[in-house]
Amino acid sequence: MIQRPRGTRDFLPDEMEARRAVEGDMRTKARQYGYREVCTPEFEELELFTLRSGEGIVSEMYAFQDKGGRWVSLRPEMTAAVLRLYVNEARVWPKPIRWFYFGDCFRYERPQKGRYRQFWQFGAELIGADTAAADAEVILLAHDLLSSTGIQFDLQVGHLALMRHILSPLPDESRRQVRALLDKRDMAGLSRFLSEGDYGLMEDQLTALSEAHTLEDIFAVTGDHPENERLIELCSLLDAAGIDYTLNPAISRGLDYYTGVVFEAFAEGLGAENQILGGGSYRLAHLFGGDDTPSCGFAIGFDRVMVALGDREPSSARRVVVASTPAGRLFATEVARLLRRAGVITEMDVTGRSLSAQMAHASKTAAFAVIIGQEEAQKRSITIKDLSRGMQQTLPLDEAVRELFSGTR
Repeated sequence: MIQRPRGTRDFLPDEMEARRAVEGDMRTKARQYGYREVCTPEFEELELFTLRSGEGIVSEMYAFQDKGGRWVSLRPEMTAAVLRLYVNEARVWPKPIRWFYFGDCFRYERPQKGRYRQFWQFGAELIGADTAAADAEVILLAHDLLSSTGIQFDLQVGHLALMRHILSPLPDESRRQVRALLDKRDMAGLSRFLSEGDYGLMEDQLTALSEAHTLEDIFAVTGDHPENERLIELCSLLDAAGIDYTLNPAISRGLDYYTGVVFEAFAEGLGAENQILGGGSYRLAHLFGGDDTPSCGFAIGFDRVMVALGDREPSSARRVVVASTPAGRLFATEVARLLRRAGVITEMDVTGRSLSAQMAHASKTAAFAVIIGQEEAQKRSITIKDLSRGMQQTLPLDEAVRELFSGTR
């Protein structure tokens, strides 16, 4: 028996319907903000990803030579591809450009709980604006997308200019090591590293920054900085919108990539792998042949969102089975057609089962059964049975359609 590839998953109907429902809610919310959906190829030229992240990332990717000898890769993320699309097709469009996307990505890494070689991202990019208002809009969209799913999460907001200001005395290689330690939240390792380099004052600043969660406390650590006013304006806009968030100036993820504001979200009940969203402001377009264009965006780990949501109501709660005798078969076909046109998920027997066998099947797969025999066909009426409660009633056709539609919404 051939098994699925390691690090991938199969999704059965109930799970797919739950995923599509959440995905649809996210799409609706993004459109309400004026964002429009784009789609890019699942594989791109390898250089698209190494230009930003370096050759070292190749070992973590599904990179290969195609039959023409060209180096390509399955996309490990989607932001680079979306910015490539912008440079190729939309540089002269009116700014800002608001795009969102949903798609699968691939990374060649050791599979473990919550981490797969094929995974899905829902994300958005605001291209061509460099203001606190643009940053705020993207953060609000991220917040509302996660809220639309019903999960509980903690949204944290920071600004990398403050972290860069503190780390500026370090040589480049030392800054990279400090960022790695901060990213892992390894404060003990950070303390050892800085003490060996005689950077005790910097350790005190970083510790104080990691414990600062108000603007007053943050500025007490960083002092006057050109980005202070922008951070104040950003927080004023977020506060005016009434969302819950935590200031976290110690966010260090993406210091080589993001240029200003950064934000992350963490879901409850996921253990160590609980980050479900990451984003911030960045500049990528110039790497791909475009102008130096400010952008702000984020990506949501869709699979982790689904894990955080847990089990959803099975689709059988909205499904109807039309069961009929041979004498009622033609009328049953007409009834099934009307129910489907009314938006009711409706199945009919196609195996030639007896009425009792059809009812036994319905009890396992549906919320309601529609029973049609010779008498129902002659009177153009329907017997509806609520399979969870065992109650049934016979109604005229039009009234029965309305009843079933309201019962399965």
